[in-house]
Amino acid sequence: MVIVFCTSVTLGTQAVAQESGDLAKKLSNPLSDLVSVPFQFNWDQTVGPQHLTRFTLNVQPVIPFAITQNWSMIWRLVTPFVSQPPLFPGDAGAFGVADITSSFFFAPRPGSFIWGAGPVVVLPSAAQPTLGSGKWSAGPTIVAAKQSGAVTFGALWNQVWSFAGAPERSDISQMLLQPFFAYQATRTITVNVNSEAVANWKASDDKWTAPINFSVSKLSSFGSFPASYQLGWGIYVAHPDNGPTWKLRSAITVLLPHNKG
Repeated sequence: MVIVFCTSVTLGTQAVAQESGDLAKKLSNPLSDLVSVPFQFNWDQTVGPQHLTRFTLNVQPVIPFAITQNWSMIWRLVTPFVSQPPLFPGDAGAFGVADITSSFFFAPRPGSFIWGAGPVVVLPSAAQPTLGSGKWSAGPTIVAAKQSGAVTFGALWNQVWSFAGAPERSDISQMLLQPFFAYQATRTITVNVNSEAVANWKASDDKWTAPINFSVSKLSSFGSFPASYQLGWGIYVAHPDNGPTWKLRSAITVLLPHNKG
């Protein structure tokens, strides 16, 4: 993805406003030409038998690479840092890195319909058993979106199966479905609704964890870089017995310069 942002102090107010509007619209596009580093802070509530808070910081860089004049590859990495309360009697809680997810989307140059597909790999990077699966997993992923005026809508999907890892840990078959809707209310303010539904097909019951998230983001700056700031709230319409029931979220997405190649 390529980012082009204002560096000239001589640009008029109208030009700066137009560029801000274009940048905000690109932020809603999951396969846009932006190099971004989102830091997403999540506070999941009523987790575990004591109904405590689980904190997760997701560091999620998105980097594009030009393959040909008409095709590009977008690499998305999600590294979760988790502080988790006890999940069962005798558990002391956990703190550390959870499993890392790396996705690769091969996408044509954006048109009226936006799409990309490729592989996703989950690395068993968690040092503590309650923070990860202990398994290497992989599978397909696809994202599709449509932008029409101020509206962006679409969905991201992936499915992974375990293929290696600790033999004593359970096998993995897990799906992520992430529908999203964004409305650009002004040139710098966007209203978002999305879900991050996860289905654990190996679970005997409570297979689904499904929040509905509502948020508002504001395009501004972070030092000398453009940045988007987000605040949100979510409710879990499906969750395991010891899973969260609602959440708070904030995020900052820093946009970095990237040369066309």
